[in-house]
Order: sequence, then structure tokens, then C-alpha cells
Amino acid sequence: MATSSSDLTESGMTRRQVLEALSGLLLGMFVSMLAATVVSTSLPVIVHDLGGDQAAFTWVVTATLLTTAISTPIWGKLADLFNRKVLIQLAIVIFVLATAAAGFAQDPGTLIAFRAVQGIGAGGLAALSQIIMADIISPRERGRYMGLFGAVMAVATIGGPLLGGVVTDSLGWRWNFYIALPFAVLALILLQTTLHVKTVTRKVRIDYLGIVLLAAAVSLLLVWVTNAGTDYDWWSLTTLLMVGGALVATALFILVELRSREPLIPLRMFRDRTFTLAVVASIATGIAMFGASVFLSQYMQMARGATPTEAGLMTIPMIVGLLIASVGVGQLISRFGAWKPYLIVGAILLTAGLALLTTLHYDTPFVLVSIYMFLMGAGVGMTMQNLVLVVQNTARPEEIGVASSGVTFFRSLGGTVGVSVMGAALASSVTDLFADQREALGRAIAALGEQGADVAAQLESGALPAVRSLPESVQVIVEDIYAQGIAHSFLIAVPFAVLSFVAILFLPNVPLHRMTTQQRLNAGEADLATVSTSEGMDAVASPTDIDATDAEPSVRRDSSPDDHDS
Repeated sequence: MATSSSDLTESGMTRRQVLEALSGLLLGMFVSMLAATVVSTSLPVIVHDLGGDQAAFTWVVTATLLTTAISTPIWGKLADLFNRKVLIQLAIVIFVLATAAAGFAQDPGTLIAFRAVQGIGAGGLAALSQIIMADIISPRERGRYMGLFGAVMAVATIGGPLLGGVVTDSLGWRWNFYIALPFAVLALILLQTTLHVKTVTRKVRIDYLGIVLLAAAVSLLLVWVTNAGTDYDWWSLTTLLMVGGALVATALFILVELRSREPLIPLRMFRDRTFTLAVVASIATGIAMFGASVFLSQYMQMARGATPTEAGLMTIPMIVGLLIASVGVGQLISRFGAWKPYLIVGAILLTAGLALLTTLHYDTPFVLVSIYMFLMGAGVGMTMQNLVLVVQNTARPEEIGVASSGVTFFRSLGGTVGVSVMGAALASSVTDLFADQREALGRAIAALGEQGADVAAQLESGALPAVRSLPESVQVIVEDIYAQGIAHSFLIAVPFAVLSFVAILFLPNVPLHRMTTQQRLNAGEADLATVSTSEGMDAVASPTDIDATDAEPSVRRDSSPDDHDS
């Protein structure tokens, strides 16, 4: 039976065709999220078993975030040059193989190395899923389907920690790294059979020097933040060399990008107010999203004595908030077309949730902790995906890859730096608090008799303590120390959340258009074909001189006074 026009989306595909095309993407994202979240509740156990300290705990997380951040714009650039279907399949393969290899780690260094490789694949999944989605769904329709991505993220983020906790408690933490393998195989099959995107063929120049300089700048900054105050002083020759090296690498990266024919991150995009403000807002969202997921799980186990399974259950309020907000707001945006009010409300909720998390104690009523987590989760759900949507709505279609991955890159970079800074603050706070509580700990340990020697040895080893195994008199003191340290680390995220709110407030209120990326490219080609022969030859000879408004009048609508209304 013929398909009626009412069954078609604005992209010319039926809703069934859209859902079929998205199935592989959704499962790919699920694989990525599951593999990341399934180990989140078991990280304290993993780091303890491998003999790692708080710095190792932080680096197990930031190694993945670092390579995700660095590789995201690279994948985005490749998406504008090569077959996107092949690229996302490659990203899944890299991600899952590295995840499985991490399960064989025998020391923190090996685990960190495999987690770094895992981040390369994660960067591809994060960037390419958004880019391919723009290929087949218009911005106006995308809110509805963005809700599906939010739902998948929520299911993986709820189910991952729960599954990881159960597996850790029953089979051992190494099995957590193998859970994603069958889902990855299924995702590859679905992508091969259901996803059909236009193959891009262009002569390419990869900005290798830009990649090296970007990696050097970010790595130096993170290593300095993580180790300063412990391995060397904040004001020292090492600090001067590392911070100076990061600044020099950043300056050289900017210079290379300005001169490159195929820049990794086209700096001219920062002339667009929408892109620049979305980047600023995304940094704060990344700090909240990644920082909370890492340190809330640690809070549940180190400050409340929860098992990995219990920690997974206890973070459900945050994921419920994210799920309700992302799915509900996505539906409302698609139905009414308005997006800015939801982003503003999301920024307010994000700021409020983070501010309230700074008041945590080891004995804070769990009802209050749940409310704080719900507010923060709702704020992330309202802002995270929709900031990418806003940028895609105004980006030139031939740059949709770098524009989308640019926002994702800065969100990952914000998360990477945020987790590093929060982890460094936590380590420093915990060290100071242990020193302050030395007398109380000494009395509690002395009262244990012969058992006290083993407890003292565990606390003085420098490794993360197994809090649940400590005697109650010592456990209460250690839980209070970690609760105060984690609450103090959340203070770092609050100013960035306020900055995110200000950036969102000034975002140009550009209406969402109703064309997919491919339709916009076709429209631009059709416009070019209708100009006179002499004009057409001039355009072919000087393609960079064609203004975006000539080829695509609907894209540069942010110059209209009406579109700047908040």
C-alpha cells in the first residue's frame, strides 16, 4: 500500500524508516554508555584491588575523558570527509576491544592505558551519532528523537551501575568489561543493515600537527592539575614548565589552525555567537555530567558505606531526572518549536542541584540527597543534547560535522578538566582532613587492640580504603572525611554552572528550520546551478568567496533582529 503524505516526516522518510535508521545509532550509544557506566560503581573496588590511590582513581576516569575530548573533533572532521557509516562502525570496534582489554589489567597504569584507547572510540560515537542524526532528521523534528537518545542514555546510566554492582559483588569486577561485547556485535549488524547515508568523497588533508598540539596542551594541563600539591608544589619549577608548555602548545595550535587548509577546529566558527555561547554552556554541562557521575558513586561507597550494587540504586534519582527532562523537553521542542525557555530552566536546575550537593555530609538524609541529584539530572537532561541541536540549526551544512563535534569536544574537555580539578581538590581535602582527624583516628584504632595494626596499615598505605570493611568506630570518621572532601569538590562546579546560565541567556533565539543536512546541501547545489554561466564559473573558481547567505538563506537567520530576541 502506498505511503500517505501524512505518514512522512519533513525529511521525506516515514517514521518507521527513521526509527530503523536510528536503531543502530541508539544501540551504539547504548554500548558506549553501558561500557562506561557499568564500571562506575565498581571503580573504588577496582582501584583498591589494583593498589591505586585517589590520583589513580581520578586518572582512570580522566584518561578516557581526555582521549574522548581530543578525538571528538578529529572524528567530526573525518565525518565531513569520509563515509560516516564506516567511521561509526570503526569507532564501536575500537571502543569495545579496548574495553575488553581493560578487563585484563593487573595494575593501575595498564588500566589507565586501555581506558585511554577506549576514549578514542567513545569520541567517535559521541560525535558521529549527532552528525548522522542531522543527516536524516531536521532540527525541528530532532527534539522528538533526541528524547530517544536521552532515554537510551538514562537506561544505560541506570542499568549500567546496577548491573555492574551485581556483577562485581557476584562474579568479580573484571567481568564488567566484557558485558558490552554482545551489544556491540548487534550494533554493528544493525548499522550495516539499516543505516544508509551518502558517501562523502573529498580530497583530504589531515591536520596532524594540530592533533599533536591539542593533545599536548590538554595533557600537560591535566597532569599538572592532578599532581600539583602532592608530587610538587603549586608554585614550583615543575608547575612553571608544565603550565608554560600548555600555554605554548595552545598558542601554536591556534596559529596552526588559522593557517591550515583543513583545520581540526575552524576558528572562524567562533565568530558565530550561537556556536561560541553554546561551547561555553557545554563546558559547564560536561563538568556537571561527568563530575557528578564519578564522585556521587564514590560518595555513596566511601561516605555512606554502600556496596557497588547499593551505590547504583542510590544514584537512580539523578537518572530519573535526566530521563524525564530529556524525553519530555525533546517532545515539547518538536511540538512547539521553542527551545530557549527549556534551556534556561535547565541551566537554573543544574546550578541549584550542584549548589545543594556542596552541602553533603555522611549522614545527610537520603531524601534530600535524592532531591539534589534529581535537580542536577534534570538540568543536564534539558541542556546537554539541546545545545548540540541549537548549533546544528545554524551551522553551514558542509560543516555540520565539525560544528557538532566542536560542541561535544568542549563538553568532554570541560568534563575532563572538571573531573581532574575536582579529583585533585578531593585528594587534597582528604589528606588535610585525615591530618586533622589524626588524634580521633588514633584513639579509635588504639581501642581495637590487635586488629588496630591492620586498620592503621590500610589507612597509611595511600590506597583507597575499603570503607565497608573498617570497624564501625573508624568507619564513621573515614566516611565523614570523604563526605566533606566530595562536597568541597562540588564547589568547583558551581561557578561554571552559573557561567552556563549566563551563556544560555544570551543565545540568539533562532527558530528551528525544517530541512535535514542533506536537503540543505541539495538546496545549496540547486541554487548554485541556477546562477548565470559566468557567475557559476566564478563561484567554482573561488568557492570560499560564496557567502553562506547566498547558498543557504535559512541558515544565517541569526542576523535578523527578531531572531535575537530572548
